[in-house]
Amino acid sequence: MRTAPATDIRSPRSRRAARTALLGPALLGPAFAAAFVAALTAALVVGASVAPAAAEEADGPEVTWGVRTADTTWGDGRENYAYEVEAGETIDDALVIANHDVVPVELDVYAADAFTTSDGQLDVATRDVRPRELGAWAVPAADRVTVQPGEAVEVPFTITVPDNATPGDHAGGILTALATPEADEGLTVDRRLGIRIHLRVGGELAPGLAVDDLHVDYSGTLNPFGTGAATVSYTVRNAGNTRLAATQGVALTGPFGMLPVSASGVADVPELLPGETWPVEVRVEGVVPAFVLTAGVTLDPASPASSADAAPPTPKTVEETASTAAVPWTLLVLVLLLVAAIVVWARLARRRRAQRKVREDARVQEAVDRALREREAQAGATPAPAPAAESEPEVERAPETEPESEPARS
Repeated sequence: MRTAPATDIRSPRSRRAARTALLGPALLGPAFAAAFVAALTAALVVGASVAPAAAEEADGPEVTWGVRTADTTWGDGRENYAYEVEAGETIDDALVIANHDVVPVELDVYAADAFTTSDGQLDVATRDVRPRELGAWAVPAADRVTVQPGEAVEVPFTITVPDNATPGDHAGGILTALATPEADEGLTVDRRLGIRIHLRVGGELAPGLAVDDLHVDYSGTLNPFGTGAATVSYTVRNAGNTRLAATQGVALTGPFGMLPVSASGVADVPELLPGETWPVEVRVEGVVPAFVLTAGVTLDPASPASSADAAPPTPKTVEETASTAAVPWTLLVLVLLLVAAIVVWARLARRRRAQRKVREDARVQEAVDRALREREAQAGATPAPAPAAESEPEVERAPETEPESEPARS
């Protein structure tokens, strides 16, 4: 353990500014750094609830120490720790801890695994969570240090990468916390400060995202000619071995791609570590119920900037679809009622025509019968004389003559 130069220590008046400045922007982008600073300055409230440091700063005691990277063979003036090594290699580096208070401060020093929170920020596990990856590979030379007022100490640490370490990105942090947690209004508050560690193990890099459990639900309206809303839910999973973020788009279409509707304002997927997942739920208004509704999700992955000489392969765009029924029930009932009314009207019209034909046939038959009866009545009143029988004319017959006999032949 070595004492750092006194010029590295900020005055007590700049404690709050130093706390943020010592962490600084992230090596791989300001947005990532802001998330990490917020995470590492969080305070874990042990007991009834968990509250971040930002909520405690206004009323609770200030953090009275700061941390920064040491100047070593790995670099000077670094904002974070970043390494690219092969499996089985060992890294020796150091952390500088400065005491800005007027009394000695006793701090625990430990390493922890990193993870992405539900807010999309990078955080590190608390000291009571057993590390399994980078947090287990990094071991500080001292697990507890006492820093005198106005002084700074340098705490070396060693990262031993296992021989069977998975190629790709691993994340963690080297942290400091009060050896005796503070009490604030009856709750135990664990204040932590630390610096992120980003480590890439050499080997084949295969960046990639996947969409899991894509599902779409449709809710209609009582207006037969109105539109409804669809809710698209899915899970984005980092299926590769490098850190990835992504922009995403959600669109809905009817049969054969008709009546397309695109969701607006879909938030980007935050940077995910390998194996991490990110739940997404998007509600889309103005969807026409066309009996079949298809939701399409598009992810455009992006690798964060890296100091590595060889950039990872460009991740592929991800596209997934899922369908559901979107039946316009009110309009369908209205159409069925209209069709039923048309069928009933047609049947009644056909029945009326048949009845008119029967009545017309009956009138015609009655007229014919009446005419026949009148004719028969007239015939019975004046009977016509019977016609005289005509005599057959006599036919004069010729007298019969005997046939002449043939002369006898000798």
